[in-house]
Amino acid sequence: MNPAFHISEYELALVLVVDGNPTARLTLKTVLEAGGYKVNVAASAAEAVGKLDEGEYELVLSDLQLESPEAGLKVLAHARMMDYKPATALITAYQDSFPDLARSQKSMLISPEDVPGLLGKIADLIAERATRRLRRELRLAGV
Repeated sequence: MNPAFHISEYELALVLVVDGNPTARLTLKTVLEAGGYKVNVAASAAEAVGKLDEGEYELVLSDLQLESPEAGLKVLAHARMMDYKPATALITAYQDSFPDLARSQKSMLISPEDVPGLLGKIADLIAERATRRLRRELRLAGV
């Protein structure tokens, strides 16, 4: 093992989970932390916007229905305006209730109950974000 290697050199990906349901919020936080992510939580769209303005997240994972039927979409719209461009995804157990949204939102996470599938999709979203960020930095550097 390389003596220069230190685990503290590597930061865990920071995820913001936004869900008005305390049980769902805690469950997602626990599952994501067990999957190797650092997790912050917000119970409302307003709280999520404040956290987005204060921190830098790799992924923003929001329930669709918070304090209003489309508050989750507003959270993701705000996240997409941030300079650091986090990956974004909606999570809902009621995807059959929103077929148009499921078709139009490529980032829709379909089944929060499927833990391995959920973790796989989250890893894919974060990897896609990292690739986009690297391409942007290379383009800005003129490479």
